[in-house]
Amino acid sequence: MPVVVDRLTGELRQAQIFVAVMGASNFTYAEASWTQGLGDWIGAHTRAFAAIGGVPRLLVPDNAKVAVIKACLYEPQVNRTYAEMAAHYGTAVLPARPYRPRDKAKVEAAVLVVERWILARLRHRQFYSLAELNAAIAELLRRLNEERPIRRLGRTRRHLLEELDRPALRPLPVEPYVFAEWRIRRVGIDYHVDVEGHFYSVPYRFARSEVEVRLTGRAVEIFAKGERLAVHLRSSGNGKHTTLADHMPSSHRRYADWTVGRIRRDAALVGPATAALCDLILEHRPHPEQGFRSCLGILRLVRPFGGSRLEAAAARAIEIGALTYGSVRSILDHKLDRHAAHQRPADGASIVHPNIRGSRYYQ
Repeated sequence: MPVVVDRLTGELRQAQIFVAVMGASNFTYAEASWTQGLGDWIGAHTRAFAAIGGVPRLLVPDNAKVAVIKACLYEPQVNRTYAEMAAHYGTAVLPARPYRPRDKAKVEAAVLVVERWILARLRHRQFYSLAELNAAIAELLRRLNEERPIRRLGRTRRHLLEELDRPALRPLPVEPYVFAEWRIRRVGIDYHVDVEGHFYSVPYRFARSEVEVRLTGRAVEIFAKGERLAVHLRSSGNGKHTTLADHMPSSHRRYADWTVGRIRRDAALVGPATAALCDLILEHRPHPEQGFRSCLGILRLVRPFGGSRLEAAAARAIEIGALTYGSVRSILDHKLDRHAAHQRPADGASIVHPNIRGSRYYQ
């Protein structure tokens, strides 16, 4: 495998090689990527189709986990994103049978050609980026496909592609496939779905339902039983909420047996500090329902830690302005609820210390 040198650290990083080949012409495509993950796998396919200038009617991959979820002789289960990409291009995926290398003999031979004719020529060269390595591979591929004739046929791979494969290729779609991942999630009682640390709303009647989330670089789509419930612009994992007004229930409407009133009543049963903390959390959110998840998590801390410790932790959280479930949990885990938070003197007198400059310093 080719190696790329990090310019800053000098670290050597090994690249992976993707290889694809056309069935009749032996037209070959190859590129380097950092991983064999799903994103690199799908991206390599889209760039291979662009290099070929069309789409074959059938894809025959091996049984790598990135392509095939469950290898089976009769009914292999293809990764959903891979199948979606194939549907976008109007092609089909037929994985090779397990332990049957002859099912993909063309690509096995192409791998040897790439190793001997391309990678062998690059083995003594030093590359400082993946783009630089792929540029070198692309130049050698051009020579392989367009200048080097196949010995027995006396024709180049490019000529054979235009003569044999081109008539059978499907045209490229207007827009290339946009890589997307699918996740299974459960909607919270606040009718929001946690996706990589950000919370996206769905209609409130789907609270606690299991949904499928489709992630692209820019959008988050949420589905339930094939029906699209919501689509949002993708946000960073900042712990905040993206809420559509149409998804919200009417004021104080019950859903999944939880309301603002019930949360306040349950918090009051623990103690006044817990009740005050939950009130602050609900008041500091744009919509009170967005605080349901945090309040519910705090109330459930009664089971492992007890009411008295939770009450003390809530009081400390209010003192330091930590109005989140994670902060209360951290206080309890580190037993900080047993220590009083630092408070300023009640009379508000200034603190005198030689290291404090005071207001006169800035005059």
